[in-house]
Parts: sequence; C-alpha cells; structure tokens
Amino acid sequence: MTPSTRRTGRTPAIALLAAAALALTACAPGSSAPPAPGSQAPSAVRTDAAALGDVTLTVWDQEVRGGQAAQMKQLNDAFQAKYPNIKLNRVSRSFDDLNTTLRLALSGNEPPDVVEANNGRSSMGAFVKAGQLLPLDAYADAYGWKQRYPESVLRYSRYSADGKSFGEGNLYGLPQVGEVVGVFYNKAKLTKLGLQPPKTWADFETALGTAKTAGEVPLQLGNLDKWPAIHVFGTVQGRHVPAEQISALAFGRKGASWTTPENTAAAEQLVGWVGKGYFAKGFNGQGYDPSWQAFGKGEGVFLIAGTWLLADLEKALGDDLGFMLPPGVSADAAPVATGGTGLPFAITAKSPHPDAAAAYVNFITSADAMKVLTSTGNLPVAETGEQSVQAGPQQDVFTAFGTVTGKDGLVPYLDYATPTFADTLGAALQDLLAEKATPQEFLATLEKDYKTFTESN
Repeated sequence: MTPSTRRTGRTPAIALLAAAALALTACAPGSSAPPAPGSQAPSAVRTDAAALGDVTLTVWDQEVRGGQAAQMKQLNDAFQAKYPNIKLNRVSRSFDDLNTTLRLALSGNEPPDVVEANNGRSSMGAFVKAGQLLPLDAYADAYGWKQRYPESVLRYSRYSADGKSFGEGNLYGLPQVGEVVGVFYNKAKLTKLGLQPPKTWADFETALGTAKTAGEVPLQLGNLDKWPAIHVFGTVQGRHVPAEQISALAFGRKGASWTTPENTAAAEQLVGWVGKGYFAKGFNGQGYDPSWQAFGKGEGVFLIAGTWLLADLEKALGDDLGFMLPPGVSADAAPVATGGTGLPFAITAKSPHPDAAAAYVNFITSADAMKVLTSTGNLPVAETGEQSVQAGPQQDVFTAFGTVTGKDGLVPYLDYATPTFADTLGAALQDLLAEKATPQEFLATLEKDYKTFTESN
C-alpha cells in the first residue's frame, strides 16, 4: 500500500472488491503489561498456540468497512474458537485514525501486540528505525510464509534494521489483501468498434486511435488530484523500463536514475497521448471520482486504474466490464504491473506475547483465511489463483493478480521512492501532461528529489 493512500482513491479499507454491510463492535483496548522493550526476534519460537497458556492480545486494525470488516470478524471468531486460551481485544479504527494514533501508541509503555502498519517509509520505516516492530523472519521460517507468499509481495514489508533500506532486509509484517493497477475496458464499446481486448502494447495504442477516430473517449483520466496520473505513467513506464529498474527507483535504491533513455521514452509516449487527444478535454482539471464514475456511465473505452474500483465499476457496467493486466511489448512478454498490498499486520517489539501474536498473524493470513477473504469480496494477496470465483470481472481480477505475483511481475508504487516523492511526482506529471514541461524537464525534477534523498539516506 502506497504512503499516499489517503489521496489515491483507494479506500482506506484497501482493495475492497465487494460491498457487504456489517455492524461492527470493537473490543475495548488494553494489553498485558509489556516487558522491557526490544526489537530482536526470539532465538526460538513456539508455534503451538494452544500450549501458550492464557494470553490476551490487543490487535489494532483498520478493517472497518464492508467485506473487510466481515472477514476480520469471521476470522477473529474462528481464531478464538480454536484457541480459547487466547483472548482478542480488537480495536478497529479508520485508516486516518490508525495513522494518527499508532505512532504515539508504539512509543508508549503499553502498545498493542499486533498492529496494521502502513508499509511506507514514513510509517513502517520509521517504526523499524525506532526499534518498535519485531522482525518476523524466524516466524516466517517456522510457519512457511516464504513458501506461501511470493517475494514480490513480501518485499513490501521488508526493511533493513536501521529502517533506511526499503524492499530488502528483515520481514516486519504480513498482509492479507492485494491490489494491482491494470486496464479496465468496456466490452460493449470494444465490440462496437470491432476490437478485441489488446494482446500487445501496440494493439492497445491502435485501439486508442480507433476509439478517437470513432468519437469515443479512448482513455478516461481525471488528474485534478495529481496522483492519478502516477498510475498511468507507471503503466506506460512498465512497457519501456525493465521491472528491476522500476523496483530500484520505487524503493529508493542508491545508483538508480530517472534520467535514462527508457524513462524518457515512457514520458514521451504519455505526453504524446495528450497531443493525440486520447484523454478527454480538461482531464487535468477533472477529479478522480468523477472520472471513474464517468467511465462507469459509459464514457470512455479504457481506464487505467486499480482493483479497488472493481466493486463500483462492476455495479455500474455489469457484464460489460472487463479487466486485464497491461499488455506487454509482445503477447508472450512477462507481465509487469504496478501494485502492492494492504496494510501488513506487524508485531510490536514490546509485546509480551510474540509467539501468540505470530500465531494470530499466521491464522488470519493462512490458506483458509484466503478463502474467507474471497467469500467476503476481498482480493487475497496469496494463493489468489486457487480461489473459486464467479466468471466475470472478479475472476479477471483474481487471474490477473495471481499471474503477476506468481511471475514476480508486481512492481512498487512510484511514490514509495522518497518521503516527498508523491507530491513531487504528482505535480511534475501535471506539468508534463499540461505540456508546461518537456519529458526531459519532467525527469530532471524527479531526479533532483530522488538524488537529494538517496544521497543523504
């Protein structure tokens, strides 16, 4: 999950794929008195939760909406039924409230045992640097997490012990849900235009041109909020720049650079779409919600966006909605798509019950848990391809996510790069798309922010 989720239009509940109303009763906060603080994983772990004695775990999460609230209640009830010796004190907060209160809670003497921590540098990275989260590698080995979760997913919760390096190092959390940016399309409009879903990037560009000639809006976009174009640029970038270079840039690696011929080609292609009229007039001044809502009303042939819009768009377009991974340069090219995970569940360094906390995290991210997530309308981050879902847009999404993660083609959100990169990149893209900056000037702006951070980090 990108640090800028509060602005991206992804609901704070992350990747909710179906609406399900549920009255939620949160348990009262509180935890057993913690021992002296520390941030080292135990030398030996115990995985028999039933043998841990009477334990009280305080869990802070932000699973407060619809299907996410439903899956959490169902899994918590099942966990306590299986392990009656472990009592759960659940504190559910909105995404914004959790972000506001978690930093203070982790610095206190009685933090929660298990928390959902935003995996960006300003949250999880800062908590790791302060020694407030427990490295989970010993538990990952004991429970087999590294076999169930592809590394392309686990790296979103990896940091070096000093919190400086993101995407590598120790494992500090485990997510439940996933998200990927792909191409939504209107099946009815493609049929009317005599087109099939594009199998190559050249086919996609040809389809944009055909739609424009026919008087349609080829590609729906509303960029008033500045961040939406980040997802569009990231998609274009993935057709020009090798995945490992995108990952290096997004994770803020030293030695990576934005001012390369490949990134220049991506920027040139994106701004070229403006000149060809592939976006609706005034797109830079249109809001994100009005844009995807217009697509849901039949205005536009394609929409580059994330899976968090599935429920709303499927409700609007029904069987006319399709979803696919961004096509590659060739039909058999390895998949590359921007994406990430929901907030990872982490264990606090001061928790007096790390073994019980790890057993809980394992339970709510297990293979059985992934089935519960599916049944409550969420996108499970692991074993996605093994889930049974009804044919249609949801199956398209599950297949796409399972494919891209299974082939390690998921690349990080670009605004992970530096603590200030979301603002820098969003503003620079607005200027590029308004043709106020050349592709070279656009990339030079990004390079300045990037180098300032990486050289001082």
